[in-house]
Amino acid sequence: MSAQRPICIAGAGSVGCFVGGMLAADGRNVSLLARPRVVDGIAQNGLQLSSFEGGQWRLRAGQVAPSQDPAIMKDANMIVVAVKSGDTAAMAELIARHSAEDAVIISLQNGVGNVATLKQTLPGHCVLGGMVPFNVVTRDDGSVHRGTSGALVIERDAKENGKRLAVQNLPVSLTENIIGVQWGKLLVNLSNALNALSDLPLHTQLQRRSWRLLFADQMTEGLAVLRAAGISPVATNALPHALTPHLLRLPDSLFGLILRSVMKIDANARSSMWADLQRGRPTEIDHLQGVVVQLANQYGIATPLSRRVIEVVKAAEDMKRGSPALSPQQIRGS
Repeated sequence: MSAQRPICIAGAGSVGCFVGGMLAADGRNVSLLARPRVVDGIAQNGLQLSSFEGGQWRLRAGQVAPSQDPAIMKDANMIVVAVKSGDTAAMAELIARHSAEDAVIISLQNGVGNVATLKQTLPGHCVLGGMVPFNVVTRDDGSVHRGTSGALVIERDAKENGKRLAVQNLPVSLTENIIGVQWGKLLVNLSNALNALSDLPLHTQLQRRSWRLLFADQMTEGLAVLRAAGISPVATNALPHALTPHLLRLPDSLFGLILRSVMKIDANARSSMWADLQRGRPTEIDHLQGVVVQLANQYGIATPLSRRVIEVVKAAEDMKRGSPALSPQQIRGS
């Protein structure tokens, strides 16, 4: 494969723009397949990126080649899928129609079912799973901000294709167990809905024990379901998942010390689900808490809190008024 062929980010929202922007900032040939709002914004103002560490980057439209036309995938030797989970099947069909036969497909999406969906539609391609550990949001001015730390994790294949996404300020780790990593991220992502419903910055929320107790109870439900299903989640930081609910229940001062040792969080970081509610878009709740509930049904495990969170998020989606700014007690229904 020629090194001059582009990497195409298929579904360049917040995460896709950040990953593509970091690649372009390092001199890679990048194209962005995005919605009209994103394409127009980049065409007018370029792509502005920032990070909690203080880094700032501004790229010209020509450096990232934004387009609404899926035909931009035809020359790519790698296609990074970054759409919401509910859009995976539709994107797979576009890739099947427009991509080169030798293009490697990498899924950088939340949830655990996207790789199977892509493989079903793209049997002739190398399809690899991935996991994005950090938080990215698009601000009101169109700039894209990374709010937490972590390295991309990508499934290892014989050619170690995932390493091609590793550049300065965007480290990559390869794994033999992407399924375990994705389930581990799903457990962590159970907090996305809580952040969306709270209307609080993530750092502020984690400093309050009442919110951490709610998150701990969510994780406890999820861990019980995974044990019943024989699934072992893989942690991508120093905290084993089995221990995390206990740590979340610690007093604020003790938990704060632990949090600072394992993760760096921007004071204003928010979850992508919060951004979805703010913009009146459908959330990924069915691919997070919804997956836990579906698996729980198969094994007869009770998940009342997960069911309640789904109900409250869907109500907020229907209202289309942004985050409802609920308390932990309101979310619990008590």
